Amino acid sequence: MKKLVYMAAAVALGLSGNALAQDAEAVYAKACGVCHDMGVAGAPKKGDAAAWEPRLAKGMDTLVLSVKQGLNAMPPGGMCTDCSDDDLKATIEYMSKAK
Repeated sequence: MKKLVYMAAAVALGLSGNALAQDAEAVYAKACGVCHDMGVAGAPKKGDAAAWEPRLAKGMDTLVLSVKQGLNAMPPGGMCTDCSDDDLKATIEYMSKAK
């Protein structure tokens, strides 16, 4: 019974895990677009499905790890200092979708 009460309270307060997630488009605009809009230093452009295909083939966990550790010219964290793994996954999905 206590668990149900705590769950109801969390829902009422908006404390579910997704409530804290950032909007992928907003993350892109604040942290990723500066490079991915123009393909700076080989960054795959937003919406360029062909450029994203081989990267996505590596798996989402590998892509998130690359962002977190940095890769080539991309700094660790990909310029998003407050992104969770879920934020990064959602933003990668957003960037990799064809226009």
